[in-house]
Amino acid sequence: MKKEHSLNDVQPGQKAVIKELRTDGSIHRRLLDIGLVKGTQVECVGKSPGGDPHAFLVRGAVIAIRSDDLRRILIQMPEGA
Repeated sequence: MKKEHSLNDVQPGQKAVIKELRTDGSIHRRLLDIGLVKGTQVECVGKSPGGDPHAFLVRGAVIAIRSDDLRRILIQMPEGA
């Protein structure tokens, strides 16, 4: 059985593809508005010194997302990752 990966599993320099958002309410709408929709490729470009939030390159823009929210964004890891 395959382990489900969340965006929280992506390390700086790694890329992933959005599979599903398990969020609701205003955070769900905000994530959709910044381009986190199914099939979108994202790249982790860094983490803050304390580890939270993480910065991601999404459709040409760098965004910061908190770890609590990252856990609810399911991804597909590239082969061999």
